[in-house]
This record gives sequence, structure tokens and C-alpha cells, in this order.
Amino acid sequence: MAELPEAPTPTLTAIYADYETRQGDGFRDHLGASIIGKSCARALWYDFRWITPARHSGRLLRLFETGQLEEDRVVRNLRATGATVLEVDPETGRQFRVEAHGGHFGGSLDGVALGLLEAPKTWHVLEFKTHSVKSFNELVAKGVVLAKPQHAAQMQIYMHLTGITRALYVAVCKDTDALHIERIEADHAMAERLLEKAGRIIFAQHPPARISEDPAWFECRFCDHHATCHDGGGVAVTCRSCLHATPVGALPEEVDTGSSSGSAASKDVGGWHCARHDRMLGPAEQRAACGRHLFIPDLIPGEVIDAGDDVVTYRMADGSTWTNDARSPEAAPC
Repeated sequence: MAELPEAPTPTLTAIYADYETRQGDGFRDHLGASIIGKSCARALWYDFRWITPARHSGRLLRLFETGQLEEDRVVRNLRATGATVLEVDPETGRQFRVEAHGGHFGGSLDGVALGLLEAPKTWHVLEFKTHSVKSFNELVAKGVVLAKPQHAAQMQIYMHLTGITRALYVAVCKDTDALHIERIEADHAMAERLLEKAGRIIFAQHPPARISEDPAWFECRFCDHHATCHDGGGVAVTCRSCLHATPVGALPEEVDTGSSSGSAASKDVGGWHCARHDRMLGPAEQRAACGRHLFIPDLIPGEVIDAGDDVVTYRMADGSTWTNDARSPEAAPC
């Protein structure tokens, strides 16, 4: 019998490549409720300011898709128990969505349910997650609050902003297909703290402190922003990494962002104002940036020694100088 070709095969490579080409630019327009439970505030600020795009391998993207596909089956499972499950808002025909801080913070619910056997008359926020066997076993042993604080934080935000007082957490083990189900009570004090945290991050002009000054710290090692935060690596050139840009309240439903296309910004997207051009910026413009881009000084691993119109000069750690000249923009030094 002929030997099988060594992995990866051309077909496998092509499948993963397809996922990678469809993953977008790695930037999210808002700060998500799904990540507000992160322990490092600086990492959240970097997420919101589009410092480092989130890029994933095709294999990992396919794994994310598996979690999304599992949601339909969990909904069928719940309905089979007699529960009423709403995956979309009947008024909009879209996922239930919550927002705060002028549209800069929010998230989309997996659904809401009524008629659950544990509490038939109480509406519940629904949150579905898939886990590896190791993660699942820890969840069963400790409970979601201790084992998965980001998931718990996400549900607290959803309950608080919808006014629903209970959440149902349904976890699926990808290795064994076992289920784990927990009911969570709303903790309004915790939700308020999380909202305050989101506001501090969104409107901060400077990055918060690192969770650790040790680049080998386990949370730092696996962070998307490790190179920028600890090694002075490159920073993405977008309006959000520019010192001229500031997050402001939500954009009106129809606002002229000054783009050449003349398109209006969505009313549920938090607004950004450019002081250099004195106008609001739509999401597409924020991604493109303009020729007057100047990096937020905190993102450059050096000391500001001179500044003028559209020019900032830094003394780097090795004693050299680097000039961020908006008349001739270039990537941040590594």
C-alpha cells in the first residue's frame, strides 16, 4: 500500500489558508464584553487602540468555528427540555446586543431563555462555550467564576445591561462531548466595577501599567501584544495608535465622517475624533490612517527630546535618535 503523504498535504494547507484569508484585519471596533475580564488592563488598552492585530492560524480559526457551530446544537438541546430560547431579538431580527460608554463597549448575547427547568418563570442570559478536556475538568471542579473569570465577567455585563438577573452557562467538552451547566446570579456591584474598568481603558490617554514587568510571566508570554509591550516591537499604523485621535461619544445615526465615499457611520459604533483634522472618523478611515499619523509617544521605546508640528523626535535606549515625521511616516522602530 502506498504511503500517505507527510502532513501538511496541499489540501490541508489550502483549507487552513482559506480560513486565514477570511479572518479580517484582526481589529474589533469596540472593546468587547467577552474580554473585559482580562487581568491585564494594558492588554485591553492595546486591544482597543489596535496596537497589534490579532492574527490566528487556520487551525485555530477552524477551532473557533467549531465553537460557533456547537451553539445551534445547544439551542436544540435546551428547546428539547421545553425551554423557550430566543437567539435573536424579535424587534430587530439580529442578535441581542448590549452597549455602554457611547458604543465603545459592548457585546452580543448567544441568546436568552425562559422556562428552564431550574427556574421556569425567570429569564436567563445564555452563554455557550467549548472547552478542551483539561479546561473542562477544571471548570467542573471549580465552577465558572473561579475557573473562567472572563466568562463570568462577560455574563455579569450581559445581565447588568439587559436587566436580566440570571445567566445559564453551558459548557461543552470538545474531547468527550460532555456538558456542564451552571446558573449564575447577577452581581450588580461586580458589573459596575467592570463597567468602570471598561471606561478607564477606553478613555485613557496613556496605556495602563503592565500586569508584570517580567516578559516571561505566563500571562505575558501568551499575549498578542508581548512584542510591543516588552520588546518595543512594531505598532500598527492606524488612527487609534495616533496621538491626534480620541474616543468620544457614539456617532449620530447619520454623520458625515468626511470620507471620500461619503458613507455614514453606524449609530452603534463609538465615535473617534481627530484633532489634527478636527473631524470625526469612521471605522474604515481609522484603519487606513492618514499621512499625518504620529504615534502615541507611550508606544515608542524612547524618550521624547523634541517635538513640533507633525514631528516628534525620540532618544532610543541605545542612545540613537528616531524621528517620527508625519510628512514621511514609517513603522515604529523595533
